[in-house]
Amino acid sequence: MPESQNPLPRDPKRFAVITLFPEMFEKVLGQSMMWKATEIAAAEFHIIDLREFGLGPRKQVDDTVYGGGDGMLLKIEPLYAAVEHAKTLVGKDSKVILTSPRGKTWTQAMAREFASEASNSVSAVIFICGHYEGFDERIMTLVDAQISIGDYILTGGELPAMVMIDSIVRLLPGVLGGEQSAAIESFSDGDNLEYPQYTRPETFITPDGTALKVPEILLSGHHAAIAKWRTENTTTRGTAIANDATATRGTTTRTAD
Repeated sequence: MPESQNPLPRDPKRFAVITLFPEMFEKVLGQSMMWKATEIAAAEFHIIDLREFGLGPRKQVDDTVYGGGDGMLLKIEPLYAAVEHAKTLVGKDSKVILTSPRGKTWTQAMAREFASEASNSVSAVIFICGHYEGFDERIMTLVDAQISIGDYILTGGELPAMVMIDSIVRLLPGVLGGEQSAAIESFSDGDNLEYPQYTRPETFITPDGTALKVPEILLSGHHAAIAKWRTENTTTRGTAIANDATATRGTTTRTAD
């Protein structure tokens, strides 16, 4: 395929992740689209073990809370040293993200912003994965943004970091393959959710004998009519939530055709 049809970034988008559990990232970043992104030099990953910057013979990375309280906090010294090291790997101008429940909620629009190749876009991202009770607040002097992936609590920041990396990397040129793959997905146009899609067989019979059929219009070969059907069956998140609530109350919702 000509380069103009499937352009690759001039330089890879660089990611560094600071974590106490580096082994969690090995499989995730070595599979599927993350592996492909590395292979085509669209993305570059550096996983940094925070414990390597721990203090003393036991490589201590946490300590008790001043003023009292339950749990342990990640110490400032290992965090600060790890961030400084990460910048030597991915660049001094990196955007430092702290995974935190008090941060702004991650969205598809933010993923697009981070994946952008514009001259003023983010070229590298450093993720600090929180753990234990939290972190020494002084690390905020190095943090550009705190980000959450939802209003719930996880054991650590590793899963949120994986989610954000995946959502960014799959938008980089050449990663998904098809030019329109990312453009027509859910949330690619604000709040819209992608239209229903089907594959073979044309009719599937459930164990109780119910015939589940592909809408006839999709089998017609009439591209204009198919495009119209897809537009009409693209919904918004608000509508989907309302329909889900209606279905929960036992009311019939829209059919496949």
